[in-house]
Amino acid sequence: MIHLSTADAGFEAHFTALLSQARGTTETVDRAVASILADVRARGDAAVIDFTTRFDRQALTADRLGIAAAEIDAAVASIPTELAAALDLAATRIEAFHRAQLPQDLRMTDAAGVTMGLRWTALDAVGLYVPGGKAAYPSSVLMNAIPARAAGVTRIAMCVPSPDGVLNPLVLAAARRAGVDEIYRIGGAQAIAALAFGTASIPPVDRIVGPGNAYVAEAKRQVFGRVGIDSIAGPSEVVVVADADNDPRRIAVDLLAQAEHDEAAQSILITDSAGFADAVAAAVLAELPTLPRAAIAGASWQAQGAVILVREWAEAVALVDRLAPEHLQLMLRNADWMFGAVRHAGAVFLGAFCPEAVGDYVAGPNHVLPTGRTARFASGLSVFDFLKRTTFVSATQAALDTVGPAAVALAEAEGLQAHARSIALRLSK
Repeated sequence: MIHLSTADAGFEAHFTALLSQARGTTETVDRAVASILADVRARGDAAVIDFTTRFDRQALTADRLGIAAAEIDAAVASIPTELAAALDLAATRIEAFHRAQLPQDLRMTDAAGVTMGLRWTALDAVGLYVPGGKAAYPSSVLMNAIPARAAGVTRIAMCVPSPDGVLNPLVLAAARRAGVDEIYRIGGAQAIAALAFGTASIPPVDRIVGPGNAYVAEAKRQVFGRVGIDSIAGPSEVVVVADADNDPRRIAVDLLAQAEHDEAAQSILITDSAGFADAVAAAVLAELPTLPRAAIAGASWQAQGAVILVREWAEAVALVDRLAPEHLQLMLRNADWMFGAVRHAGAVFLGAFCPEAVGDYVAGPNHVLPTGRTARFASGLSVFDFLKRTTFVSATQAALDTVGPAAVALAEAEGLQAHARSIALRLSK
């Protein structure tokens, strides 16, 4: 774990090194993925079945690629009442927030008499990838599927691998609650290929969203252009800005909540109190042995974690903007001030009673967020990812006479005579 202080002479060099620190997989899978994509594109269901047998140790037939309604019904019925209620609460809150985002169409007529505007329409079909097996995340199903449904997408297809035949019932229940239309028991690059190119059993989609391993991420990268994708997600990260009024144990657990995702996750504390920094670091070490994922969280904290001591909070704002973190917790007496000053963060959590983990499940805003400093130019998943804009223009003779000559002049300057002539032929003079 790295200790830094803005008061140290070598701080800038060490902080730059922290920004440049390589995280995530170094595995090169592009050729293997390209081969899988080509095979699925050529052989369809047969290739998907072969790869599922090879990678997930599950022999399927074309008629069993999809999960039948009866199997989903049984999964839903097996969920404990309290857990089903929690799932419904989360879904209700996520849906309410995302429906509130829906934009309005625009129509205007300017002084020249030209009418113009834009119209929002939903995508026809979306593919959702969900990691499978025992380590599955129903919250990701809700976060990816509900915005698509709120946007008005008419078909949502989900792929979830079932290694050795294991499926998480809560994932199926989340899919049912979120309004997923089709669920397929396949995963990996072959699932991305099936969603992108289509097979006899799996019709293609227009956009693919959802997290996955290195093979899934690379497959999404390679099919981009044929279909849309959400992003190429990297390891999770959090920056916690906290003053000494906080309970050190709470802040320590907040840091570990990100560290337990995987060894490449990053947790950073920024504070103005050296004593508080030491107390949090000690609390992390005390809390670690109590966690079921202690080995993962410990490796993350040791290799990727950092504590940064600042002399004033203005320094913290500048550091946060350079880090552009996926998650930002502002655990301060005056959190609103810093929130107003920070420009780059995927999602921000304000005040001592709003840890990032609330946002992972029940707050309402999406937990699919830009990682790896991409919050400098990217945003979290929303209904806008499942909508597209179509602009329109209409003009009367008088309007074209007003603006058309300028267009003719510009077209001729660019050497595009047919462009110029198509307008000039419609001018009254």
